Amino acid sequence: MQKKIIVAIDGFSSCGKSTMAKALAGEKGYVYVDTGAMYRAVSLFCIRKGLMGATTMNEEAINQSISEIKLYFKTTEDGKSEIYLNDENVENEIRTLEVANGASRVSTLAAVRRELVRQQQLMGTEKGIVMDGRDIGTVVFPEAELKIFLTASPQIRAQRRMKEMLAKGETVDFEAVLANVKERDDRDQNRAESPLRKAVDAIEIDNSNLSLAEQSKILRTLFDEKTLVH
Repeated sequence: MQKKIIVAIDGFSSCGKSTMAKALAGEKGYVYVDTGAMYRAVSLFCIRKGLMGATTMNEEAINQSISEIKLYFKTTEDGKSEIYLNDENVENEIRTLEVANGASRVSTLAAVRRELVRQQQLMGTEKGIVMDGRDIGTVVFPEAELKIFLTASPQIRAQRRMKEMLAKGETVDFEAVLANVKERDDRDQNRAESPLRKAVDAIEIDNSNLSLAEQSKILRTLFDEKTLVH
């Protein structure tokens, strides 16, 4: 017999947190919540409303507008979790570099983080959830039964992101992607509101040299240990 738990997966950008979380949720019949997609959706909202440019951000207007944003996920017939922004499926629209950069910036705003944390906590009231992000184990669900902190070298993560972008037909430069990875790391770790850090009771996994199968095996073992009812 297994009990339902909350799984919190935190870590740096392009570590494969969502890949890991999706696979576990699908295998165990849990709900998967991609909090990164939620911040990207806020970024998309702000870009569309003219509240944020490539280097500018109207913090006051964003703070006033955050209450207009309602986010939720729907699972497709093939088991994929897709995000909705005010009832519009924006799963594809949020996957650009512009939106990703904006997400990292709006995530520094206290009002944005508080509202999204509130929405995320509501999603986890029934447990049976796998959530990944930057502050899940430290802020959103400090009581989570299983906390993972995922990491990999900046070079490896830049290579992974570049591969994804090339697969979408985007023209990319490795040095530019690497610089963006390092910039996001710095911003995530040094922001005033809920900075990225490893929870005291989180288990760190460096997947720089792990295959997906090896990574999944480690996570599955940890999950089974936490959910087994003695």
